[in-house]
Amino acid sequence: MTTDTAQQAQHGLTEHSHGAGAPDHGGSAFDTIASFDVADHPVPHGREEEWRFTPMARLRGLHDDTPLDGHDYEVSVDADPQVVVETVEAADPRRGSSGYVPNDRPSARAWAEADKVLAITVPADVVAGKPTIVRLRGLSAEKAAAGHVVITAERFSQSVVVLEHEGSAAFADNVEIITHDGARLTLVTLQDWADDSVHLSHHHVSVGRDAVVKHVVVSFGGDLVRTSVTLDYAAPGGDAELLGLYFADSGQHLEKRLFVDHNQPNCRSNVLYKGALQGGKAHTVWIGNVLIRPAAEGISTYELNRNLVLTDGARADSVPNLEIETGEIEGAGHASATGRFDDEQLFYLMARGIPADEARRLVVRGFFTELINKIGVPEIAERLTATVERELAIGEGLPAATTH
Repeated sequence: MTTDTAQQAQHGLTEHSHGAGAPDHGGSAFDTIASFDVADHPVPHGREEEWRFTPMARLRGLHDDTPLDGHDYEVSVDADPQVVVETVEAADPRRGSSGYVPNDRPSARAWAEADKVLAITVPADVVAGKPTIVRLRGLSAEKAAAGHVVITAERFSQSVVVLEHEGSAAFADNVEIITHDGARLTLVTLQDWADDSVHLSHHHVSVGRDAVVKHVVVSFGGDLVRTSVTLDYAAPGGDAELLGLYFADSGQHLEKRLFVDHNQPNCRSNVLYKGALQGGKAHTVWIGNVLIRPAAEGISTYELNRNLVLTDGARADSVPNLEIETGEIEGAGHASATGRFDDEQLFYLMARGIPADEARRLVVRGFFTELINKIGVPEIAERLTATVERELAIGEGLPAATTH
């Protein structure tokens, strides 16, 4: 029995199981193939539901058979002294400890090809005094690469971990986040790639008993960035907040896909993603799937996606999905809104002597301020605000979106 097959058996999985390492529960609209074997995942062509929004020709073969043996990147770490960061072999037992089994071909390929694992461990009872920051800088997008990160927050620990991505790369990776009982973890992934980069990333979060997780996805750069997040609960009482901020410019494709699996009772999840778009053929995609299983009594869940279209020629797709298999819950809901600038709001500001460009900036700042405050990491809040300002500067001179 191989290591990966043993992991499947350990978690009660078959090679064709449900996404996010979930056991069979009788069928769901969210069912996917889950297997470590790349051959079990057909090459997607863009007609599949999971890929219909993705421009397949721009994936540089990450979804097919392009070798993932490149190492043209640098990794630097600035860790809290109490947090252990180490590079280990792919056979290390921490890989797979989240219970995740790859549920699409790029994820399975990255799992198979990553020869090392970056393991970040927050020991039990440790309260980290500063964020642990891992910076990956791509040096070239010519050769594709694979990566794997495992973040483990042990019992009753408290910590913040930031994964930063910059430079040029064609990169596929898996990130496992495991929070043990009573742990409190904030994980921020910041994608500020160069314009020629392609990044396909899968994050899986396992929430322990009474653990509190805040998972944050921030995307600014890159030609095409597709981030998939799956989350489930290892025991009752878990609390998960999933936040996302993205800003797409001309020609960029930023895609965010989430699956929250309420498989335990008395848990909570809250999803808030906000995006802005400007320039011709700027495209964002947000897919938010929430499944409430029969065992998940007493849970509460809500998801919200809002998009602000700043110019004509930009497109935002937003699809929230909620599947409920028990009525014994506290509450469940979702909402999605995509709109252009409010003409009345702009007129109000301009009537008070504020120039049009500055009024536009104020509206966008206000749109993102709530979310940046929710992230709650002062060390990156100023940077996020500055990057939004940089994006707005890029958009100056572009014609504003027209209302219809």
